[in-house]
Amino acid sequence: MPKKVDRHERRTRIADALMRVAARQGMEAVSLRHVAAEAGVSPGMVQHYFRTKDEMMAFAMAVVRERNQARVTEAVSRLGDDPPPRLLLRTMIATLLPLTEESREDGRVALAFLAYTAVRPEAGEGLREDTRELVAFMASLIPGPWREERATGLLALMEGLGIYLLGGQYTAEQAVAALDAQLDILFPPAGA
Repeated sequence: MPKKVDRHERRTRIADALMRVAARQGMEAVSLRHVAAEAGVSPGMVQHYFRTKDEMMAFAMAVVRERNQARVTEAVSRLGDDPPPRLLLRTMIATLLPLTEESREDGRVALAFLAYTAVRPEAGEGLREDTRELVAFMASLIPGPWREERATGLLALMEGLGIYLLGGQYTAEQAVAALDAQLDILFPPAGA
């Protein structure tokens, strides 16, 4: 009887290999041959599961999104049933920042993917939709006028802090302090 193959497991294994190559050497080093070697499979197997580099990249980014979503869901669940909006935003953003080794690796892949979509915009359609949804959710938590603009700024702060954390320009403490300062502007303490 032929061996049953788990298609999703194989695709995830290849995507994980792609992410390791991208995290170590940048997106320029991602090729069918390099990914196959990293995954320990033949280039033909990679081609069997992913017809194009864009398809392989989009799947790898989906894996990163799933990991981030799982981390955020776990962190938010620890806050209880009805956390205050400021605490919810802080928890979400701090969880998404590359503050741990695991999140740094995913952050390097996400950054490489963003750079890739800058020159291949068609590859980033799913990312654009995710961004719209995240901004809308953040805006729903922010008080006062210009909610969408403030949410856009908060997302830009998160992305910028992530880049500087990955590049070593900021420590985790500096990044979290900057996040807290911005949240204090959006959510002024009572009596301020």
